[in-house]
Amino acid sequence: MAKKSVATLRSASSKKLTKAIKMVKSPKTGAYTFVEAVMAPDFVDDFLNKK
Repeated sequence: MAKKSVATLRSASSKKLTKAIKMVKSPKTGAYTFVEAVMAPDFVDDFLNKK
């Protein structure tokens, strides 16, 4: 399974955010799909380790 943290997003009025993308294999078809989420950098490891 491929894991990659892609970008750090920041604006003047918001906190520092990170966009994480995880590749997940579908149990039905066997095809891979990408799951994206924008979150605080503290939660990236939890997101990537979750199945």
